[in-house]
Amino acid sequence: MLTTVIFDMDGLLIDSEPLWGEAMGEIFADLGVYLKPEDYTLTTGLRTSEVVAYWYAHFKWENGQSPEEITEAIVDNVTHKIWQNGKAMDGLYYILDFFKARQFKTGLASSSPMRLILSVLNHLDIQEYFKAVYSAEHELYGKPHPAVYLSCANELNSSPLECIVFEDSVNGMIAGKAARMKVAVVPEPHNRKDPRYSLADMQLNSLKDFTEDELKELGK
Repeated sequence: MLTTVIFDMDGLLIDSEPLWGEAMGEIFADLGVYLKPEDYTLTTGLRTSEVVAYWYAHFKWENGQSPEEITEAIVDNVTHKIWQNGKAMDGLYYILDFFKARQFKTGLASSSPMRLILSVLNHLDIQEYFKAVYSAEHELYGKPHPAVYLSCANELNSSPLECIVFEDSVNGMIAGKAARMKVAVVPEPHNRKDPRYSLADMQLNSLKDFTEDELKELGK
């Protein structure tokens, strides 16, 4: 029986992926690194420190700043942009109220640092919905490893087999499936035809598309 829902955050609850792109682009430009829009999809769903490490392995920049300092600069930049321009994804309040009305235990498991997660929850005024909030920064491994989802389920006192995960990225989808949870994906429009999403239990165009029928389908 499904009793628990766990949400990813960036690109699912808040339209922050473009802001992440802007923030990283500005910081990387100071390092002489210029990424194309399609480059960012290679690291979607990873922790910020892992994104920095990924591109450092390619470009080997030398400017005196450590990867940790660059990571902090990116997080500071995107936090500022979210407070200025961050908007809720279509269906955010609908889906939170949907599960609240059905008395589901609700958690959040994100690759973003905890300080950014708390800023987003504050910005969107949705803190009250979540009984557990986890950041993969506190795990030994980030997504696509299932650790952050398993930790969140444990905090909610739920078996993984009782959980539904909502994700927008391939790495996040893999993490949810590896945790043995049901996974509903809501990819960005330009990624909807990615064949890898066939691994999910369900694919939606919007959070608003999830209804009682979809819940029953996942519960079979």
